[in-house]
Amino acid sequence: MLCLGIETSCDETAVALCRDGRPVLEKLASQTDVHTLFGGVVPELASREHLRRMGPLLRALFAQSGLSMADVDVVAVARGPGLLGSLLIGLATAKALALGAGKPLVGVNHLHAHLLAAVLGRDDAAYPALGLLVSGGHTQLVRLAGPLDFTVLGRTLDDAAGEAFDKAAKSLNLPYPGGVYVDVLGAGVEADQGLFPRPYLDNRNLDFSFSGLKTAVANHVAAHPQLRAPVMPTQAGPADPESWPMELRRVCASINFAIADTLRVKVERALSGPAKGAASLLAAGGVAANSRIRDMLAGVAARHGVPLYLPPKALCADNATMIAAAGCRLAAAGLFHDLSLDAVPRGRKLPWDYHGAGRAPGPASVDSRPEPQ
Repeated sequence: MLCLGIETSCDETAVALCRDGRPVLEKLASQTDVHTLFGGVVPELASREHLRRMGPLLRALFAQSGLSMADVDVVAVARGPGLLGSLLIGLATAKALALGAGKPLVGVNHLHAHLLAAVLGRDDAAYPALGLLVSGGHTQLVRLAGPLDFTVLGRTLDDAAGEAFDKAAKSLNLPYPGGVYVDVLGAGVEADQGLFPRPYLDNRNLDFSFSGLKTAVANHVAAHPQLRAPVMPTQAGPADPESWPMELRRVCASINFAIADTLRVKVERALSGPAKGAASLLAAGGVAANSRIRDMLAGVAARHGVPLYLPPKALCADNATMIAAAGCRLAAAGLFHDLSLDAVPRGRKLPWDYHGAGRAPGPASVDSRPEPQ
């Protein structure tokens, strides 16, 4: 089965081909250069960039792979959560291709695809598993009974871990996206473990809240203005971390510790509670590329005697390979959508299951029932 995946949920325009769940080729255009000037993603600009870049990326994908839409068996697209305008560009493209080529259409939960990226290409993944999703807009703990059977155990109540990284970096006058800078500058530096709070741990639940940490960093920087980087560099990460002030690097290490250790506590709480007996641990999302968090997860997995599945760093950020791979799984299970498939932006409930999708095969025309909200 050859699946074409399309990803436009935020500020990455990407298209990819996967055959039977394994990557064939991806073409991706990052919008970081567009949004860095504003210190964050500007939704209207993101939508325009998706529209501008989609056609050339698709042409390059098929030209380089030597394949065409005639070879594609199913079209998969990220339907949400994400920025509404951005999602609509991907959905319109996927529907047009599916309708024009007479191919089935699959709408993919973007968060579901992130988690499945941790086991992409693996047929030996152990279930049930505990999944940690950490991205710019989402932090969730999920129990996976199988690759298509998810139960959300806990989620962020406000800022996600990625938002905490980026907003802390902005307080330090580091460029967007700041999580990369905080990670690299803090690597190899001993953290002051008492400098910042590990937020929302004085409870028994598995939810997250990082807004207090963001405020604590902002207050600390306001009291110590010398911490702010005097000039915002333009490269995608500090070229020579050791040339940066040690005081700033220690603050970055302390931010890394506060977030990673907060995640550790909740992960271990889940493994001792609702996810007790999990056969594996996996993590995904942009923040799963953070070196401190990857080390923390390796330690947790070792202590609990379970395998750890992590995507390669290139597949932690938004990408179309994960959409195409998830599309292969869904199509193999007979789960499709028709052309009434709608976008589900962040803030609206997006079901983790696919029971509202049709099961009859057909070219982009199977089941018009709306999914439950």
